[in-house]
Amino acid sequence: MPDDGYRRELVNGQLLVTPLPKMGHQNVVFQLGLLLGNACPSELKVLPAACDWKLSSDTVFEPDLMVLDRADFDPDAVFTGTPRLVVEVLSPSTRDTDLTLKRLEYERAGVAAYWLVDPNRPSLTVLHLIGGGYQEMSRVEGSEPYRADLPFPVTVVAAQLVS
Repeated sequence: MPDDGYRRELVNGQLLVTPLPKMGHQNVVFQLGLLLGNACPSELKVLPAACDWKLSSDTVFEPDLMVLDRADFDPDAVFTGTPRLVVEVLSPSTRDTDLTLKRLEYERAGVAAYWLVDPNRPSLTVLHLIGGGYQEMSRVEGSEPYRADLPFPVTVVAAQLVS
């Protein structure tokens, strides 16, 4: 693929092309990655983008953050397992895809938890896979804390991710 300032993902053979994230978006990814990394137990691993997750020969995603089993981590390979958590930070160019298409694909892949962070109105929406489908477990805004237990205990405050 050309180095032209666009991010590419493959979904069921269809190419998704979006602009590369802006600094504010990447700051949220970095801040949340630090928070998760500091709380992460040794048997798990936190991986930020750019890291491909290959679901099949015709579907490859690049989530903003993933938490996976350390046993599935191979520094020389593309990840092909199932993450315990996938996080997407919403941006104008990816918002609809993150809320619909990716939600369905992550659900189908069996990702236990899917978090959506909206940096424009600092908020966190937490979805858990229950009975084969995602259910919204929590939605917090601003300085309201979210105390996660899946994939591990950690407290997230959306407003602190954007500062």
